[in-house]
Amino acid sequence: MSDNPACPECRSAITYPTGSSQMCAECGHEWNPQEVAEEAGGVVKDANGNVLKDGDDVVMVKDLAVKGAPKALKAGTKVRGIKLVEGDHNIDCRIEGFGAMALKSIYVKKA
Repeated sequence: MSDNPACPECRSAITYPTGSSQMCAECGHEWNPQEVAEEAGGVVKDANGNVLKDGDDVVMVKDLAVKGAPKALKAGTKVRGIKLVEGDHNIDCRIEGFGAMALKSIYVKKA
């Protein structure tokens, strides 16, 4: 069995190194194993592509209607001290004047 990683496109085990990257013999996909490892490692990025971490402050970039709430969260609302979690909504936070909330990282930017 080879030590080469499986292809991220077709999951084939028939891959080979090409300098600093890997190549799939079946589908022809070429990738950098270090970039794939970063993506699979649970890196959470904001709407601008900045990496987020626990405790960061973020700002909402879009108005979000909240089911069951009388008003929407407005763009520009600052959220302090986020906590990153696994799942579809990858940010847990507490919004002042609103309460506990789970947000998607694509709707915030780093403050």
